[in-house]
Amino acid sequence: MQTDQKELRRPKTLPDLLQDRSFVCLSPESRPKKLTKLLLNVTVQGSVGALHVIMSPENTVADLAAAAVKQYIKECRRPILPTTDPSGFDLHYSQFCLESLGREEKLMELGSRNFFLCPKKPVKDGCSNSSDGTTSSSSTCSKEAEKASKTVIPWLKFMDFLL
Repeated sequence: MQTDQKELRRPKTLPDLLQDRSFVCLSPESRPKKLTKLLLNVTVQGSVGALHVIMSPENTVADLAAAAVKQYIKECRRPILPTTDPSGFDLHYSQFCLESLGREEKLMELGSRNFFLCPKKPVKDGCSNSSDGTTSSSSTCSKEAEKASKTVIPWLKFMDFLL
């Protein structure tokens, strides 16, 4: 056995090779993150499954409603829609949400990627109109909810105290 054994030379690895060179490389953390497309799920009232729509985050709720109606018709889904005009539909966060989303809101600002599309209710006489002349379905939904709560039999309001 030799005691004067030479130390084995280790081959250079990738970090060792890059050590001598100087070049600019942006790490993924330092680059600003920008979404280019969003995958959105839109469930149409009465339909079995959700539609998958890919859109830019800069698009509006009205653009999403139009794309969802177009995709629904293209896929020949059932039930058949009462109208093919996208302005005849409202977009909600879920089927349990009474207020519809504003048509000019940006998709990026909504904070959700799952939505519910339903046809607008027919306007009844005596409903309030907004300042631009269009009827707001969210105010209609709110008024219907208030009317339903007022038609409750008065003595049923005291039932909560019995529990």
